[in-house]
Amino acid sequence: MSVKPNSQNRYRTLAGNIVILGIGQFSSKLLVYVMLKFYTSMLGTAGYGDMTNIINAGSLLISVFSLSIAEGVLRFALERNNNGKMVFSIGINVAVCGCVVFAAFVPLVGLIPMLKGYEWMLFIYVLAGALKEVCGIYVRARISVKLFAIDGIITTVSMIIFNLVLLGIFGLGINGYIWSVVLSNLASIVFLNITARLYKQYRPLRNDKQLYISMMRYSIPLMPTTIMWWIINMSDGFMVTSFIGSDANGIYGFAYKFPNLAAVIVGIFAQAWHMSAITERNSRTVSNFYSNIFSMMQTVVFIACAGIMLILRPVIMPFFGTEAFAPAYFYVPILLGAVIFQCFNNFLSSIYEASRKTTHALISSAIGAGANIVLNLLLIPVMGISGAAVATLASYLLVFIYRVIDTKKLLYMTIYWVKVTVNIALLTGMALSIMFLEYGLLQNVINSVIFIVIAAINFKTCIQAIKLILNKKKEKKDETVSRNS
Repeated sequence: MSVKPNSQNRYRTLAGNIVILGIGQFSSKLLVYVMLKFYTSMLGTAGYGDMTNIINAGSLLISVFSLSIAEGVLRFALERNNNGKMVFSIGINVAVCGCVVFAAFVPLVGLIPMLKGYEWMLFIYVLAGALKEVCGIYVRARISVKLFAIDGIITTVSMIIFNLVLLGIFGLGINGYIWSVVLSNLASIVFLNITARLYKQYRPLRNDKQLYISMMRYSIPLMPTTIMWWIINMSDGFMVTSFIGSDANGIYGFAYKFPNLAAVIVGIFAQAWHMSAITERNSRTVSNFYSNIFSMMQTVVFIACAGIMLILRPVIMPFFGTEAFAPAYFYVPILLGAVIFQCFNNFLSSIYEASRKTTHALISSAIGAGANIVLNLLLIPVMGISGAAVATLASYLLVFIYRVIDTKKLLYMTIYWVKVTVNIALLTGMALSIMFLEYGLLQNVINSVIFIVIAAINFKTCIQAIKLILNKKKEKKDETVSRNS
């Protein structure tokens, strides 16, 4: 992997954004994982499964009724020639109008057995979530990445405080958890309005019609794409609940938490990367840039997944879960495989977004969603929870194969296939050890050795990434010395 000296600014910008987002978002996400044992003990397997279904349904409804406008806000706010106030105002207006439309459909939500009784709470959840999403993404794209990161910490801390009060003191169960998320989102909206003065950015009327049309053309194709990803990501929980029950879904949802930790780590990278992908799309050396960043990203994915498997049985399971959630360890390695290809797919989607070819993203995700539904129907009745995990892994792999072939038409990118294959083979060895060997010294020794090998294979790329961060810090120091001399 080579980096040309004249292209260092783009890498330093990316590295700086990763550090800022990492400090803010990973620390906040870590707090949620610290609270995981509290949630599982307060809700139990069935309650945790039902809560997961409600949150997953809410995430889908936010995207559907806001028409994925937050993605449009990110894309157009990063283009400095656009009027930022207009971009933000269009985003808020679309989100509010979408929620007004959703209000008419709220009674229909009650027809879904797993959501019955939570209809209007879900509406409030969607409204607060849609507004928070637009505010947060606009701040990240146009005002300050640091402020966005701070907001992540404030949102998480406030949610934990509300959890402790509503679940721990008042014992409100699922209702208490949902209200905690809603109130923390409202706290975030207030914080961002005060610090970034978003209320001064908002123009409810006289929006730029041409800009509005452009944002809609960009965002609307992403809405069905999000639905397809939701089917791959979240529909498993509903189908596991239907076939096996809420207790099984609680175990499955708990198992998915730890692969999602790897996704969170890579997601921080992805948030910074998507900003760079959009702003650097016209660069002459963009192909080399994408190739280098993909190499770094896959290194983060592989080491994160190997690290999670290394400590899964000795640390994660006893610390985070109660006895009722003990079987979850078996499904974590399969879901980690799914997360690997999920992260690869998210990276490749940046090529579609930068090229404004969002319909290509829709086609590929529709293929994966269709495969996921069919595989869930076939495998869950036969394999139980394992069937849902295998279906998710197979769906992400299928989308990855499609996107690797399809994105070559838009951008040539080098993928180091030998390195990818070796890393996946080693991770498969760790997965088989965890799933089929009796827990003990032998399993821990095997996984420790494999982890060291994976770290060694990816060591060079890790050093490259660290150098980029250190170079940014050095650049800032040199600028300070220059100003003072």
